[in-house]
Amino acid sequence: MAWLFLVIASFGEIFGVMTINIYNERKSFFWLLIMILTFGFGFYFLSLAMKEIQLGTAYAIWTGLGAAGAVLMGILFFKEPASWKRMLFLSFIIAGAVGLKVLE
Repeated sequence: MAWLFLVIASFGEIFGVMTINIYNERKSFFWLLIMILTFGFGFYFLSLAMKEIQLGTAYAIWTGLGAAGAVLMGILFFKEPASWKRMLFLSFIIAGAVGLKVLE
């Protein structure tokens, strides 16, 4: 269950970063509140995951999945470039997260 909590926590990180971008564009209290709630959601599930997963592993996977998800959100919703170099290094982040899970 802890690994599921960690994946859910990563979605909090991904959507939290996405709402930062939206908040910077729109500067409304609503988007500030959504940003706080999504990060809070992510931190809550990260804390649940860390009851069973070592700190270093949980944090590395959480930030790795968050970073990878944020890159994909940027490409899909904010017209950021999807060059082969970005995709290559994104795959390195994902491979590192998978490697940590395998070695756990």
